[in-house]
Amino acid sequence: MRLEWLEDILAVVDTGSLSEAAERRNLTQSAFSRRVRMIEEHVGVPLFDRARKPVQLTPATAAQEDHIRALAADLHGLVNELRSQTATAQNRIVIACQHAIATSLAPRIVQDLVGHDGLTVRLRSANLDACYGMLISREADLTIAYRTARDRAPGREGFFETLDLGSDSLIPVCAPNLPMRGVLPVIAYPADAYLGTLTERDITLNRPFEKRAETALTTSVLELAKAGVGVGWVPHTLAAAGLKAGDLVQPELPSVQLSIVAVRLAGPHARAENRAWARLPEIMG
Repeated sequence: MRLEWLEDILAVVDTGSLSEAAERRNLTQSAFSRRVRMIEEHVGVPLFDRARKPVQLTPATAAQEDHIRALAADLHGLVNELRSQTATAQNRIVIACQHAIATSLAPRIVQDLVGHDGLTVRLRSANLDACYGMLISREADLTIAYRTARDRAPGREGFFETLDLGSDSLIPVCAPNLPMRGVLPVIAYPADAYLGTLTERDITLNRPFEKRAETALTTSVLELAKAGVGVGWVPHTLAAAGLKAGDLVQPELPSVQLSIVAVRLAGPHARAENRAWARLPEIMG
């Protein structure tokens, strides 16, 4: 059982509402509901009686509430103690980033932080909701993510600090020999992935199209596009090498402008985190 799961359970108990618990955990209600279902699937039993208002623990889970609170407190204490006593931790930083960034921009960032600042970096790759979840549960010091002008800033005002690192674009790519007449074959992202939500919301194809494949990984979209399966949308930074080599072309279809941002919790920060935060604009500049 993970610490963040224990905190999710306690947030529902304390607020009596899945929506208020999601706000406390600084996640969207849909993302929080998915995580609660994942916890219940992992445990193998329902944890909450959703038929009652306010939402309550099932009797079996309620009998363990004190144990859950004690376990969460003990785990927090253990993490803090380990961090404070380990010399390596004083020079260590954990960065969570979206899968697309992990394979395109992150290597340059990590290389610089390790070589220039002498930091030890742990890179974690996940979908956007999970990246913010790692920030909230302090499993990560900062996250690097994509954002568009239409995206709402996560969390309550003042909960996160945000740093603008530059721009990118989500562009269509395909194999040079892909037939472009008739029904357009498309490589799609799942609806519950950030890029899936983004493409559904911001890209309008004024022509017939058919989803030929679906994957949450931008690297897979890229390789499927190279293989001639269809047109896929990937960040330009990821597609640049393939476009230059001629393995990919960019058809005349809509694209989306992206901002690249670094995000961390507001408040006091460790010295290593502040060093990385100050260095990021120079790396991306």
